[in-house]
Amino acid sequence: MASRLASYLDFFGFAQRPFALTPDPEFLYWTDAHRGAYAMLQYGLNTHAPITLLTGEIGSGKTLLLQYFVEDLDEDVTLSMVTNTRPGTRDILQWLLPELANQSTGDERTFRRVREFFINEYNEGRRVVLIIDEAQNLSLEALEELRMLTNINIGKEDVLQLFLVGQPELRDMVRRPELIQFAQRVAANYHIPVMDQDTVAGYVAHRLRVAGGQPSTFSRQAADLVHSATGGVPRLVNQLCDLSLTYAFAEQQPMVRRATVQAVLDDGLFFSAGAPPP
Repeated sequence: MASRLASYLDFFGFAQRPFALTPDPEFLYWTDAHRGAYAMLQYGLNTHAPITLLTGEIGSGKTLLLQYFVEDLDEDVTLSMVTNTRPGTRDILQWLLPELANQSTGDERTFRRVREFFINEYNEGRRVVLIIDEAQNLSLEALEELRMLTNINIGKEDVLQLFLVGQPELRDMVRRPELIQFAQRVAANYHIPVMDQDTVAGYVAHRLRVAGGQPSTFSRQAADLVHSATGGVPRLVNQLCDLSLTYAFAEQQPMVRRATVQAVLDDGLFFSAGAPPP
């Protein structure tokens, strides 16, 4: 298997796979939307916004952008990051202080201990940043609990900054009438749209270049078909491009043409292009 992958990489002149699905900050393609999203994250951080909201479709690059943002945080930031929320997640305080995992989050003593933690960090010259990925899985109770945490302050300064990242339904949740107080604490928000046709072409060329290959490995017509079949969602673009490269390698074709991408679609290997497999 390893030798086959090496042959694949050598054939196209790649140092690594250009369309792996695992998020890698090295491959981040700065579209206008991603620049806007990153600027909003920085704005939220620098203005000490109580709550910053970032949303986008599945595979739109949110997690990759988040990794880049985290790597750029200053040393005076105490970071708590939650990446594995499940539908209906409620017990949110345990993510802030792991030693509280076996205590009820409704316990007033638990809240006091978290408050003391925030204040101690502030007195040491650090600020606490809590980032929650896949935040659309949080329950309404958890969101309300988070809002209460952002109300903790010393003088005029908040001691916690909350960054919620998730799918578009997160925005719908925050707009619900019962979360009006939560919405009023959102001081920065941004939604990452899917990529348009030109952006997909640039994205594909960028990843080929970063992997050590030639941007011309995909013809423009091939890239346009990739956009049409994926709707411009980066994760789906990666899947279809990876399959197309595999087809080209099997045929010993150094360029992926429109016909190559069409063959992948016709063979039904790209499940996102149509009905799911039986």
